Amino acid sequence: MVLPYVTIFSSWIPQGSYLESNRDECTVSLIYAVHLKKQGSVSFEYQYPDDNLFFQFFIQNDQCQELDQTADKKWLQLTTQGNWATHSVNLKSGTNILYWRTAGIVIGTKVLKPVLLKNVHIEGVAYTSECFPCKPGTFSPTPGSSRCQPCPRDTHSGHGASSCTLCNTSTHYAPEGSSGCKARPPCSTKDYFQIHTPCDKEGKTQVMYRWVQPQICLVSVAGAETLPPSGAREPCPPCNPGFYNNDTATCSPCPPGTFSDGVKACESCPAGTEPVVGYQYKWWNVLPANMKTSCFNVGNSKCDGMNGWEVAGDHIQSGAGGSDNDYLILNLHVPGFKTPTSVTGGAGTEFGRIVFEFEMVCSADCELYFMVDVNRKSTKVLESWNGSKDRQSYTHIMNKNASVSYTWAFQRTNQPSDVRQKVSDVVRIHSITVSNSVDGVSSECRACALLAQPSGSLCVPCPPGHYIHPHTSQCTECPPNTRLTSHSSPGPEACSPCGPASKSTKDHSRCFNDCVFSYSENNVSLRFDYSSLGSVGTLMNGPSFTSKGTKYYHLFNISLCGGEGRRAVCTDNVTDLSSADSPRESGEITNVVDTFICQSTIIPSSGRGFRTALSSQSISLADTFLGATVALNLDGVQARPDLFPQTSNKIPDVNFYYRYVALTVCVCVCVCKIKSCPHCSPQDYHQIEGACKGRQQDKLFVWNEPKRCVGGVSLPEKLTLPCESLDFLIMMGAVIGVFAAAVLLSITCYFWKKNKRLEYKYSKLVMSSNKECELPGADSCAMMEGEENEGDMEDEVVYSKKISLIRKLKAIALRGNRDNYENVQLNSSQSNGLVWG
Repeated sequence: MVLPYVTIFSSWIPQGSYLESNRDECTVSLIYAVHLKKQGSVSFEYQYPDDNLFFQFFIQNDQCQELDQTADKKWLQLTTQGNWATHSVNLKSGTNILYWRTAGIVIGTKVLKPVLLKNVHIEGVAYTSECFPCKPGTFSPTPGSSRCQPCPRDTHSGHGASSCTLCNTSTHYAPEGSSGCKARPPCSTKDYFQIHTPCDKEGKTQVMYRWVQPQICLVSVAGAETLPPSGAREPCPPCNPGFYNNDTATCSPCPPGTFSDGVKACESCPAGTEPVVGYQYKWWNVLPANMKTSCFNVGNSKCDGMNGWEVAGDHIQSGAGGSDNDYLILNLHVPGFKTPTSVTGGAGTEFGRIVFEFEMVCSADCELYFMVDVNRKSTKVLESWNGSKDRQSYTHIMNKNASVSYTWAFQRTNQPSDVRQKVSDVVRIHSITVSNSVDGVSSECRACALLAQPSGSLCVPCPPGHYIHPHTSQCTECPPNTRLTSHSSPGPEACSPCGPASKSTKDHSRCFNDCVFSYSENNVSLRFDYSSLGSVGTLMNGPSFTSKGTKYYHLFNISLCGGEGRRAVCTDNVTDLSSADSPRESGEITNVVDTFICQSTIIPSSGRGFRTALSSQSISLADTFLGATVALNLDGVQARPDLFPQTSNKIPDVNFYYRYVALTVCVCVCVCKIKSCPHCSPQDYHQIEGACKGRQQDKLFVWNEPKRCVGGVSLPEKLTLPCESLDFLIMMGAVIGVFAAAVLLSITCYFWKKNKRLEYKYSKLVMSSNKECELPGADSCAMMEGEENEGDMEDEVVYSKKISLIRKLKAIALRGNRDNYENVQLNSSQSNGLVWG
């Protein structure tokens, strides 16, 4: 094989029985050229555990033309940690140049897991003309063998050996495939581990210590550690929920239809309830029947046959292993899921979930992987943790029914190692809970929906979006604009109201916004229409560069609002290409993210040796819509003022709030601020009246400035109305004024003349009085009939006080009484205040 130069300090590295790829983001190719005499094939075994590293295999001819290959032959599938996969491709006769190419992307400080390659077999080549001697550590017992065999444990061999030499096992040892023997070291605390014995017939257990096998240390030398004494026999922990102890040393599962808390005997579920099936492992006296453990190392077989994990009473922990880079494997198999009878498989239905609590104690770069294998088709790493971790929990939800294997793989270091130096680095799992397992047991019963008939006692399924009424045990649909959050407890509490400016889907599985937002303040209503944002939008930022100079972009697909099924989708085109040509079975997990907002890392094809851009590391940023509002806080999500400054205009910004809950210990939030104009309303325009021309007047409508609205109502059409000219109005005003003046003048003259007559009458009365101002005995000074014309004389009379106009008007008003006379207050210069009546 030819190891070409692509990037300095990055290459494929021989590691004994396999080749290891680079661990950085450089593009590295392993090239092998072969000439076939006839059509043949190539096959090889590989490990590909990290989807942050892109791994492809392709073939070129002697003209550097790439041969046609389907995607599943070019892009290789991921493998489970520690498992080898086989890949085969047909070759044409002639020159074939084989390429194994890796290219990674490192964001942050996380180290990539390398690709491992071994056992490359090519058929169709001419027979070799010579034989090659076996390398040290291997042998060939017969001439003409097709391959060399590794030396067994505690044996060794040199170059070209036909057999292996046994070591002095009392003082030396040798791993498999060794070229020499090594001295046995004194035993230390790293060479033994603690176990809990299974419960005996008396229900007792005790702590014991055992040597790590195969034992390579010596006990009988100075400074060697011995096995600690066994602990005292103690009562066994109780059975796990759903199991019972029938006065035996083992726990047995409760029969179907019954339940137990692990302490009491199994009981039948009451009428109107059904058992809640699953597994709750919180006591670890023995490994459960549906779990298994193993140890695996890529470069050696030292830990083959060892237990990778050991039970320890209230937890299960990683074992010692054979060397620090061993993979310690714990596997749990679930054949399928069975939802409760009252729950149907509608959109967004949770078929089951797994929850486990763990902690990690590490002194170096240890790592724990949690993986899932669906229908034995593909293994996907769901999450990984590095270094020491406090006790915490992790949750994974299954939204499709399938056969699933969950795997925990713990590795103390990913660097090659043949010794055990970090045995104290351990991971402990305290509890594992799996819900709705088809072969599970029950620890409790739950209410279920019953038939509507009075005699009905069978549990019946509820349609999507319905909950079980606690009093009637009937299926009841969730109220409008609520989503069904849980079937765990019956009652309206299972229906959670949607946030502001949101509505629920028909099956009440999620809430969404229909691209309409209304806002009212100070008797002013604003209506926003975001229908132009209803389609899924795409946003790409960057470019950014890793520490090694690799250029990448972040691609965001965003679905802010729209229909019920309108969601953003992000896809990894690397791992999906390997299985794009074959249909996926129901429940198989794909590298597709379906949510409101998702993100993918895009690596451009230029400069990396790939013909197309690569999309990887697709993640969800928002899977729950909380609501839309102008407030800066909603359901605990805060819109930071430094990122979302307030505007000074009269139109508020609208905030869309989202949340992504992937784990029980991790919550991501997202706020989208939208600056937009509301719909136009009659409050946004005003009327202008035009000049009157030809007795016609135009009325126009114009928008208020500045205009802060779009769409909505449109401006009314121009109105043309008849009007009166200004000259006509002035003429009419003059006529009315003249008429009013004439009337007022006539009234004034009438009252003046009347007043003169009264003055004359009064003067006559005064002049006829005696010197003492005694008035005659007349009863009245009113004018009688025939006296109207007697007042033509213009005699002058002097008054000491003038009579007011109001009193004069009052006297005239009283003129028409039945006595036909007037009462007037008269004043003279000598007599004041006399009133004649």
